[in-house]
Amino acid sequence: MSASTPQPGTNRHKPDARPEAPPTPATIDLHTHSLRSDGLLPPEVLVAAAAAVGIRLLALADHATLAGVRELRAAGRIPPGLELVPGVEINSVATDRVRSDDGELHILGLGVDLDDEAFEAILVRQRDSRRLRFELMRERLRELDPAIDAAIDALPNTGDEDALGRPRLARALIACGQAATVSEAFDKHLAPGRPAYVARQGVGPVEAIRAIRAARGLPVLAHFADAPRQQPLIRELMDAGLVGLEVYYAEYDRTTVEGLAGVAASLGLLATGGTDYHGDLGSYAEAHAALWVPDEVGPPVRAALQVTDEPRIGG
Repeated sequence: MSASTPQPGTNRHKPDARPEAPPTPATIDLHTHSLRSDGLLPPEVLVAAAAAVGIRLLALADHATLAGVRELRAAGRIPPGLELVPGVEINSVATDRVRSDDGELHILGLGVDLDDEAFEAILVRQRDSRRLRFELMRERLRELDPAIDAAIDALPNTGDEDALGRPRLARALIACGQAATVSEAFDKHLAPGRPAYVARQGVGPVEAIRAIRAARGLPVLAHFADAPRQQPLIRELMDAGLVGLEVYYAEYDRTTVEGLAGVAASLGLLATGGTDYHGDLGSYAEAHAALWVPDEVGPPVRAALQVTDEPRIGG
């Protein structure tokens, strides 16, 4: 997949140029996904792969669920030397007040309180909305190929706390022979304007940001390369409580990173970065090889996560 082709289910606004080789291996990755949402790897396998290539500060930020982080904490499966940040990604639906080109803004919540009942209630509603959308799209795909149900059911099982998404449907389409890659499945069937597409429902960006803040998390605007041209929008999100901007991203070129870093510096936002790893394009090691997150990103993030009496990172 080229750098100009959006990976499934996201609102990345990527530049056209391919990224350059990172100057040094990253030790920080604040954006990854596991099998608990739309990734391919179980949480334990993902964190082990990250630790194996030198990641020391990792956020598991599945869509609309904290199940993976809870699973790792309960089982004591966080590798030695790895600080795990409990995270979540909320695909917020743009509103009349806050708009985006494709109708979504993705908000990362880093360091959220795993025991915050009000926040978990919002995530439950998000998961329910995702599941309903998933089933509606499955119905449309069934008209294309009746074998889609068996292909979906053959994929790894998900539980009640897992968040279903379009990548799962894309993988089923590949299994049915209806597409060769996840990107092709999106382009032919699952993207806006395509036969199986169903518009997303859920919280707006302001509500998502306020909910993350209420759960003692750090709201970060993810993979938004248009930020230098959309600073009024960024300021509006800051008024709601946005504190960070994803500056470093495996598929961003140097010019894009410099532009985003300038926005973060001028607006006083935390600069974060990550692979946004899902697994469809290769191993975690391959994704990591393309990622550059300078070590100086770590201290401000760690400091922001330690502002309460109870630290929100663990290893």
